[in-house]
Amino acid sequence: MLTENLILLFDRDLLKLKAEINAYKDAEKIWVIEKQIMNSGGNLCLHLLGNLQHYIGALLGGSGYVRDRPLEFSSKHVELSVINERIETTRKHVSNTLKMLTSEDLEKEYPEMVFQFPATTEFHLLHLLTHLSYHLGQINYHRRMLDTND
Repeated sequence: MLTENLILLFDRDLLKLKAEINAYKDAEKIWVIEKQIMNSGGNLCLHLLGNLQHYIGALLGGSGYVRDRPLEFSSKHVELSVINERIETTRKHVSNTLKMLTSEDLEKEYPEMVFQFPATTEFHLLHLLTHLSYHLGQINYHRRMLDTND
């Protein structure tokens, strides 16, 4: 079933996100913006967590999460322990929510208009997975670029 594969892939990439954030040689560099880079690795991480908590945890799972998207990009120097806790909370909410979804749920229209067209829940979940992967790659690049500047 698609949901089983989505659970595996979201969990895999959220674990990679945790590994990337914890792999910075200097934790303060998580928040560095350098040259043409517009977002720090830390802010991209907070953005991904807010995105998944909102679109999966709250809208599909009823978690009660309230998103503050501007804060995802303006917060600075959030403790690594807090970020790790948020990643684990997100993993739990994503997995628990996806486990509840049926094939019929995936075919239904997603409960919020996100795109300029109505989309199914399945389409939106696939979009969220690629969004996670895209920013995960940016965080990896950000980390490797800054870690070589020591």
